[in-house]
Amino acid sequence: MPLRADVPPPSEAADGDVRTAIRIMQMDCPTEEALIRKKLSRMADVRSMEFNLMQRVLTVVHAPAALDAVLGALRSLDFTPEIAEANSHGAPKTVQDGPRARGSARSGSWLPLAFAAVAATASEAAGWLGAPAWIAAALAIVAIGSCGLTTYRKGWLALRHGNLNINALMSIAVTGALILGQWPEAAMVMVLFTVAELIEARSLDRARHAIQDLMQLTPGQASVQQPGGGWRLTAIKAIAPGARVRVKPGERIALDGEIVAGRSSVDQAPITGESLPVDKNVGDAVFAGTINQAGSFDYRVTAPAGNTTLARIIHAVEEAQATKAPTQRFVDQFARVYTPLVFAVALAVALVPPLVFGGVWQAWIYKALVMLVIACPCALVISTPVTIVSGLAAAARKGILIKGGTYLEQGRKLRRLAFDKTGTITHGKPVQTDFAIFADADANTDARSDTPIHAGTRAALCRGLAASLAARSDHPVSMAIASAAQKDAVAHLAVDSFEALAGRGARGEINGLTYWLGNHRLAEELGRCSPSLEARLDALEREGKTVVLLIDAQRVLALFAVADTVKETSRAAIAELHRMGVGTAMLTGDNPHTAAAIAEQVGIDEARGNQLPQDKLDAIAQWSAEGASVGMVGDGINDAPALARADIGFAMGAMGTGTAIETADVALMDDDLRKIPLFIRLSKATHAVLVQNIALALGIKSVFLVLAVMGLGTMWMAVFADVGASLLVVANGLRLLRK
Repeated sequence: MPLRADVPPPSEAADGDVRTAIRIMQMDCPTEEALIRKKLSRMADVRSMEFNLMQRVLTVVHAPAALDAVLGALRSLDFTPEIAEANSHGAPKTVQDGPRARGSARSGSWLPLAFAAVAATASEAAGWLGAPAWIAAALAIVAIGSCGLTTYRKGWLALRHGNLNINALMSIAVTGALILGQWPEAAMVMVLFTVAELIEARSLDRARHAIQDLMQLTPGQASVQQPGGGWRLTAIKAIAPGARVRVKPGERIALDGEIVAGRSSVDQAPITGESLPVDKNVGDAVFAGTINQAGSFDYRVTAPAGNTTLARIIHAVEEAQATKAPTQRFVDQFARVYTPLVFAVALAVALVPPLVFGGVWQAWIYKALVMLVIACPCALVISTPVTIVSGLAAAARKGILIKGGTYLEQGRKLRRLAFDKTGTITHGKPVQTDFAIFADADANTDARSDTPIHAGTRAALCRGLAASLAARSDHPVSMAIASAAQKDAVAHLAVDSFEALAGRGARGEINGLTYWLGNHRLAEELGRCSPSLEARLDALEREGKTVVLLIDAQRVLALFAVADTVKETSRAAIAELHRMGVGTAMLTGDNPHTAAAIAEQVGIDEARGNQLPQDKLDAIAQWSAEGASVGMVGDGINDAPALARADIGFAMGAMGTGTAIETADVALMDDDLRKIPLFIRLSKATHAVLVQNIALALGIKSVFLVLAVMGLGTMWMAVFADVGASLLVVANGLRLLRK
């Protein structure tokens, strides 16, 4: 079965075209892809095609009135297309175009195959025992008729459309063997080919369902509070955001939400890859698919079933599977040349020796038929998507969400990583450590009237002004100031014309006067710095603290110092990156002293402070221009320009899961930087397996091509070589699931 229960309904594309996803259960490998691509590319109303063989989904961008013609073209190739339409609630509903295909094109009943195997074996025995030739011929025809008619039908379709796929090549080879009187061998080759195809289909299903276990993580029902106060089991698809759900000890959490009553610890490994349960209290977020431990709690649903963090992870991995990695694109291009080239060589082997050198026709035609069996590039082409999908699934199980095979391949090339500080290197939950009214000559006058006021009253006023501005910002430093004010019951004031100043702070009007709350850089730009202020800031910043200043139209009114703590995992991650030869840098909007202090604590090579978003972008561009492969690690929002410019953008998933999944190249679902060295190691392992698979596929085929020309290869050996190579590369690719 496919990874997703439904295909998405048709949607609008550019220029008024329609984008339609079509599930084709018979579409297993590049054999079917090539046939479909050739057929649909001739249609003027088809703009583009995207193939996801692992999900068996074809996405077509076409003219609005061309859908029926597209489905008709697919049916003419003996495929059964399935599309979706929106139901009355707007959700996709699968619509089958004709009888639903029963799984893979290469799956089927074992009974006819078993009968064919017995008949083929009997044909071989008749030849060995010297029985009349017609007995061996009759048994061979029975065997081929029992298991080979599907291959012949598909081979004929391929030939009609000018496509030399494995079915066409096998049909030609078996027919040629029958014409040459090689009855037992023709029968055994068809039986072996059918058996091998079934085994290969089962092996591919393991890769196809590599993240299938994630879909089984959410229960089908949850206990929902009813309007009367009672509780009732309800299907999760019918539970709307805002509903109150109760989770018992040991149960899986059905939907994303926020705890409103109770406490427990939750195993979040399916989402974040964390090995230890995480304590959860009122106000904490919980994710669908995670496992409640000993306690019981109620939570308020924050996302419907189709939009949970788990659902977005699965969707992201599925989309990543459809994106071809560089090696995969190279292999596809190579395969388009390989098959016609081998077919031409086989034709030359069949004709040139008899015509030019007087060779025996039957012997050279037989050699050519053996070469035809080896000509199919299936093993070569299927090796790359299986390996990439296995790598993506292995990463997802460890809490690393990779948005495409391209990034999985590029990870091994990273030579420099730039980090944001707050929430990345540090916990991102700073606390206010210092507060002081700045003691200028006129510091004890009211900013609104210039009349002297008491120092205590002025302190309360400054804290109220700062807290009012800070409460409008979601930056961790601002939140620390607002939290400290809330703890001390400092009253907030109404703020008008609030404006966030990227990389500097914020500005707003309170009681008709303009105030700024920002960093050292903002004070310099406003011309509010003085020697005494600079000395005070320097002392605090050397302690690794971030200083925020409250400023009015004339002066600096007060300063707030905020400190964040470094994650222990950051130190370990930086050390591991250095051992791998990856240089590190920190780009932060904090002052240079704080940046240097934090960088020294964790061992980062270079630290740059007072970095605006444009400064971070320029730094990434500079390092990229020097030829290094550069990664950027941030929160996915403030660092968006630098993340987009980097070769690979890493986002902190737990700090903003939805944004990270949607925007990042790679999301670390538990904000653990140690996942980056793990990602690089997985990238290296994936590349190694890709190289091994390509070498295996080409090496095995090369050996048997030479054996065929030398007359040492037989058709059944060629079948084993072709499908055996496919099985080897699939099994080798699946090893990544254990990484």
